[in-house]
Amino acid sequence: MLEAQEIGIFFSELQENINALLVSAEEGATPEQIFTETSLALLDQAGETENFRVCYDEKTSKRGIEHKINGYALYENYETLDLFVTIYNNGQTITSIQKSEIDKAFSRAIKFFENTMHKGYADQIEESSEIFDIANTLAKSPEVKEYLTRINIFILTNGQVKANIDISKTFTDYKIFLRVVDIDYLYNLSDKSRIPIEIDFAELGVPLPCVTTNVELEGYQSYLAIVPGFILADIYEKYGPRLLEQNVRSFLQFTGNINRGIRDTIRREPQMFLAFNNGISVTADEVRFVTLPNGEGRAIAYVKDFQIVNGGQTTAAIYHTCKKYSANISQVYVQLKLTTIKNKENVNQTVAKIAEYANTQNKISASDLSSNGQGLIKLEMISRSTWAPPKDGQSNQTRWFFERARGQFKNERLRQGFTPSKRKAFDLMNPLRQMLSKEMLAKYVNCYQEINKGNKTVIGPHTVVRGNQKNYAQFISHNLVNEPDENYFQEIIAKAIMFKTAEKVYGIAPNSIGDMRYITVPYSIAWLTLNLNYKVDLFKIWKDQNISPEFENILYQIMNDVEVFIKNNAPGSLYGEWAKKEDCWASLKKQAFNFNLDKINNYIVNENSTHQTKATNVDQRIKGQILGEIESLGAENWRKIYIWCSNSGQISQFYTDVAHTVGRKIRDRITLSPKEIYSAHLLLEEISKKTSLLQSIYDESEN
Repeated sequence: MLEAQEIGIFFSELQENINALLVSAEEGATPEQIFTETSLALLDQAGETENFRVCYDEKTSKRGIEHKINGYALYENYETLDLFVTIYNNGQTITSIQKSEIDKAFSRAIKFFENTMHKGYADQIEESSEIFDIANTLAKSPEVKEYLTRINIFILTNGQVKANIDISKTFTDYKIFLRVVDIDYLYNLSDKSRIPIEIDFAELGVPLPCVTTNVELEGYQSYLAIVPGFILADIYEKYGPRLLEQNVRSFLQFTGNINRGIRDTIRREPQMFLAFNNGISVTADEVRFVTLPNGEGRAIAYVKDFQIVNGGQTTAAIYHTCKKYSANISQVYVQLKLTTIKNKENVNQTVAKIAEYANTQNKISASDLSSNGQGLIKLEMISRSTWAPPKDGQSNQTRWFFERARGQFKNERLRQGFTPSKRKAFDLMNPLRQMLSKEMLAKYVNCYQEINKGNKTVIGPHTVVRGNQKNYAQFISHNLVNEPDENYFQEIIAKAIMFKTAEKVYGIAPNSIGDMRYITVPYSIAWLTLNLNYKVDLFKIWKDQNISPEFENILYQIMNDVEVFIKNNAPGSLYGEWAKKEDCWASLKKQAFNFNLDKINNYIVNENSTHQTKATNVDQRIKGQILGEIESLGAENWRKIYIWCSNSGQISQFYTDVAHTVGRKIRDRITLSPKEIYSAHLLLEEISKKTSLLQSIYDESEN
């Protein structure tokens, strides 16, 4: 009963968030689209999909809707395609979704796949269509034809599905699985890190005989077993990359000597696989056993939260060799070491060490093993204590909330209390549109400035286009400072404002530039900042919390031309695949578009500019010129400033209070904090725009 109430609260909050985002979204957004994106963000964070795109496509005939999808995700190794279909109810209560509705949505997604792969649909749609990129990739990419083996169809709904639905079917050479993600599932995703994988070996008919130590080990317990290769292949076919959430790599295809060795052993000497291969390491949350006949020991019957932390290459290679080469894997057996970790607080650290120490086949860098370094922790702390200046026409300051760990924003909001007034106050200070995840932060930073290592560009717009997980890994490896400060955080937010504004200017179909926003936006920002020699005045953007209409217009022109350039220069029509390659960025960098960038000269830092964004320059400004100006005014003049702020009605209460505090501290010879200095500096700039008061004060002091 309690969980039902919590799900009801979660549903109400979800609908509130969708309505709030709908108000702030650009023209053309719909509640169904926003719900789809919200749901996919949860699935992405839980590792149940990757690199998703929200896009709507519907084909109708005389009999009604023939096919429909609301989004897709094509994995980088082309092995898995996720198709998403949404059933959305805009009401205020949770509705029950019938099996017939699920079946209808499922068949529409299958029909989209069929039309695209075998019925020439890709040649019928316009290049401006949101679905053009994926349709052409599915129909024409040789990698898809070679590697695609699994299609997951997700039915997303904010309703409740009570029927037991578990459908899989084979369509030509592809295995299709149905996944239903309803309000209960979304609640579980929001409340937990992910939905655990449960494997019932007894139900599969192959409980795994195992051995273990006869003593209790501190903090963990391990079991050794032998698992048949066909069982591993079946599990991988069903769950795919979800098995490897804790692993540090995805399947690398048969490109390395080790993977080719696995393949060749399976094809030529399958009976020797157990002897030649090091096996796999697995972690689990819970293990159940059955007693073997005649009292010959125990066997693993059931495992909850089955995760491969070392051996993802082995598992995937067995599966692909079986599928691609029709290899007989009946004689393939794999050594399995299964570890349960008793101290749940240390799960991530222990898993990382298991992956590091057990992985001897392919080299792993330290950055692969952890995304919770000191730099991210410090950024989180800064985001909680840094207040953004109010925008023109607004009086309240807000925060940009960096969510280092999923669920922090929700938990922080809940801690404020359950009264509407307290939640409203929190939402006012922490707008949902100003919440940043790790993946979002990496996207904003990586597209701003390229980073080169030797002859290779390891950071650039092409890494952003590769998807959240791949881009985030590059960010952690090459672009996150170990000791961020407030000024670094402000620069990040300025980059976020540029990116989010560009997305809004690009628009949503049918009122958009085209159908390549996820490509065009990062490439356009990268081209612009490169041609401005990375001298964009990020401090000005942070201070204004927006960019000017002139800047928006330049972005619009650049995005138009960049989109045309990529479409005209991509080999074939696989724009998305080319945009993931360094060659695309290298080609665009050489292109000189005819734009008058002089119109945004006020956003370019020069030697005489007062707006410099490097931390060292900001520190110098705080210690030197600005602090000297503030203190030289004296307590009496700050009292005059305070009185003017109080009486004019043109300055917010926050900055009026700043004037009072600064005057009092100067009078009592109390050191001003960096935040007070910064706020006082912004206040003086604002006063200079609205009145001649400061000029009168300076004139008096000269006389």
